[in-house]
Amino acid sequence: MSNAASLKRHYRTLFRFRLALRVLAAAAMLGALSSGPVRAADPPTIRVGWVVPVANLPSVLFEKPGVAHHLGQSYQYQPVRFASTVAMVTALATGDLDIGTLGYSAFAIAVTNAGMKDLRVIADEFRDGVAGYYTDEYMVRKDDPIARIEDLKGKVVGSNSLGGAMDIAMRVMFRQHAIDPKTDVTVVEAGLANMKAMLSERKVVLAPATLPFSYDPELRAIARPLFTQKEAVGTTDMIIWAARAPFLAANRAAMVDFMEDAVRATHFYTDTANHQEAVEIAAKFTKQPVNNFDDWLFTKKDFYRDPNLLPDLAALQKSIDLQAELGFVKASFEIKDYTDLAIVKEAAARIK
Repeated sequence: MSNAASLKRHYRTLFRFRLALRVLAAAAMLGALSSGPVRAADPPTIRVGWVVPVANLPSVLFEKPGVAHHLGQSYQYQPVRFASTVAMVTALATGDLDIGTLGYSAFAIAVTNAGMKDLRVIADEFRDGVAGYYTDEYMVRKDDPIARIEDLKGKVVGSNSLGGAMDIAMRVMFRQHAIDPKTDVTVVEAGLANMKAMLSERKVVLAPATLPFSYDPELRAIARPLFTQKEAVGTTDMIIWAARAPFLAANRAAMVDFMEDAVRATHFYTDTANHQEAVEIAAKFTKQPVNNFDDWLFTKKDFYRDPNLLPDLAALQKSIDLQAELGFVKASFEIKDYTDLAIVKEAAARIK
């Protein structure tokens, strides 16, 4: 037999051998399918970002045992801490995060400046300035002779984040009182935790204060509010939950179950009957004394939280329009075009 013929016979035998292996493998698979149910795929892990412990409810969302009925069955939950909402937007863009707790300003910047056109508002976190609830304060020293907003001209004022929600409210108030923030005052940026020291050391004459820092007894001893965020801009939907449309489409059933559990958890935390247990959870999570939270957390001294996690779209639209007006985003847009509340509404309807 020639070498060519021998080689041809060798490859024919090898082909038949491989074909037989494939047939055996297919038969084994069919046997496995017929002998019992296929093992279900592992439930998806929903990664939710947060910045401020407790204030961002996802940090402690399921710390109450038994509140999450679907956890571990249709979904897994992974809270992820971030240093800022800007970092959270980056993680949403790269697919390293599924849901972000974003300030309205970060959401608008992500949509307009970063081009994330598939970003959607899916739920609410908390609002500033709802009647009967807390609103952010802009504080001056009690011993400073500043009686009116006009008295701030020529002074150094603090801002926690240029272009952020509290910064925008401050600029709106300045504009209402004929103060140009570019020429009439000097704006110094610093973290909210540092504002007490900035005010105490007279590095600024005006400092923004928000929860929990604004209830610090040491701050209250030296400072008083000159105006509030509500006085500047009315009700503000400060923090919303946002996710990208492809993630929502790919995980809709799991998301409805997750949001049902999130609504149930919100009901638990905001129910006055559970106040003591709720503040104990907060204290344990943050490793702080219970009395740091007992007087205000999840009460009317706190920000307003919608029981069914539904955002105030009119307030969001007003805030985004202000961002555009002040030049922090390229242009305004219709928030309703970037909103998907069907999941949270379906979830809330399940809870009696």
